[in-house]
Amino acid sequence: MSTASTLDVRAHINGRKMSGYQWLLLILCFLIVATDGIDVAIMGFLAPDIIREWSISRTAFGVVMSAAPVGLAIGALVVGPLSDRFGRKKLLMATVAWFGVFSLLSATAPNVVVLSTLRFLTGLGLGAAMPNATTLLSEYVPERARSTLLAIMFTGFNLGSAVVGFGAAALLPHYGWRTVLAVGGALPLLCLPFYLVLIPESVRFLVVRKFPAERIARTLKKVCGGDFAADQTFTISEPTVYGSQPGKVLLSSSYRHITLSLWGTYFMGLLVIYLLGGWLPTLIKDAGLPIERAANITAMFQLGGTAGALTVGFLMDRLTPAKVLAAAYIAGAFFILLLASGSVNSGMFAAYVLLAGFCMNGAQTGMNAFAPSCYPTVVRATGVSWMLGVGRFGSILGSFAGGVLLSLGWGFSAVISVLAIPAAIAAITIVFVRLVQRPVAA
Repeated sequence: MSTASTLDVRAHINGRKMSGYQWLLLILCFLIVATDGIDVAIMGFLAPDIIREWSISRTAFGVVMSAAPVGLAIGALVVGPLSDRFGRKKLLMATVAWFGVFSLLSATAPNVVVLSTLRFLTGLGLGAAMPNATTLLSEYVPERARSTLLAIMFTGFNLGSAVVGFGAAALLPHYGWRTVLAVGGALPLLCLPFYLVLIPESVRFLVVRKFPAERIARTLKKVCGGDFAADQTFTISEPTVYGSQPGKVLLSSSYRHITLSLWGTYFMGLLVIYLLGGWLPTLIKDAGLPIERAANITAMFQLGGTAGALTVGFLMDRLTPAKVLAAAYIAGAFFILLLASGSVNSGMFAAYVLLAGFCMNGAQTGMNAFAPSCYPTVVRATGVSWMLGVGRFGSILGSFAGGVLLSLGWGFSAVISVLAIPAAIAAITIVFVRLVQRPVAA
């Protein structure tokens, strides 16, 4: 009589080399995050043309800029518990379709009210897609390289944000802002059929939700490889979670301090990135450069973030993650101050934009890679998505504050230099994570 053997799924993934299917999953999540980045960054490049066409104030357009981040926050807060209950893949596919459709519809908006509404609805999908992609990939890659691989995935966001800058510079003079929005919405919809066929459900989710062993074995073999006995059973070596409601678990005594620290750091980082990335084209244009050049210089902020994400992820896998993140935020504050003290006509101006993006976007991407390691599978999607959701209120504040400060007569240097403060606060808050509680190995 044979005795069923038990396999630790976490140990199985950690003990093997990356399979071809795991690399394919990385590429697919990269593409999702890239189209997410395109739609998130797109309005910053379109702002000058829309303001001019509709003859509206910058404060009024600040409402449009804030609409998507509000949707991002709500989408992220809602999707986490749903993903932990119904699965990563189902929610991810639905959200990609959602933000593609509403981004496409945004190209038809006749006025500020309609555009703001459509951007809010687009934001709901954008806010829900990223935490699901993050959670899904983090549960399929070896822990020894998790930060690096997630950083590679998130370079898709920075690349998408940069590509839309170059695309806007090329399309705006000839086709107008509506065409740029239409292209941004069409891309995720064109990719969706491939996602539906190729992206698997998280095998860790299947284990904790007690799906049939046959399905778990089939999925694990397909993605990671390995041969399993007919009577194989599966488990995951993780801390026991007490409580059935993910939100209460995150704020329980076991996770409260790390949860609040993650929220605070992510909030401050997004405040800086959204104000700088969203309003920099307008600030540079006001300083005397043409909008095409302003868009290209702003794109350097995202391109710098691509290199920064890879560097920060690599260092996080080899050093203390919280210290690496703190150092990146502090360096970001330094380069922001250099940016504020220079002239847009300076030969170093584009370099400072690049370096500020390297540090700030690199640190923020590092946060996305760091958060999954702080929570066990049963509440991981909620932990990651709620960090993104609460942090999005920083992006809302940054998007709206840019318009308000400009309307109050703040100049380029004043607006940029004040951003060094939240960057420094982000560094202090993430160090607090290490002081109060070490992340859960998961």
